[in-house]
Amino acid sequence: MTADDSFGRLDDDDYPAYTMGRAAAMLGTTPGFLRALGEARLITPLRSAGGHRRYSRYQLRIAARARELVDQGTSIEAACRIVILEDQLEEAQRINAEHRRAAESANPTAAA
Repeated sequence: MTADDSFGRLDDDDYPAYTMGRAAAMLGTTPGFLRALGEARLITPLRSAGGHRRYSRYQLRIAARARELVDQGTSIEAACRIVILEDQLEEAQRINAEHRRAAESANPTAAA
């Protein structure tokens, strides 16, 4: 499995979800880093039936981006804010593109 395959976007309740130790190993970091991201409210771990923390692929993708920023010297809190804003921007751009395509297909003469 390549890194690109393991960080695809999934809904938070979709599986596979990885234990904290496995998720930290996949990111090349420690469980403490994942706990810090949770304290900064960037990611909220899923809970297994036994109460163990688990992380979705989407959460790992978000955590990987935060780790890149922290490795560059950004504080965890600032990295979390940056990642949240980047994610919101991507979502807004996706919605804008969908609306633009819908408007162009509804009125093809306006697009020309």
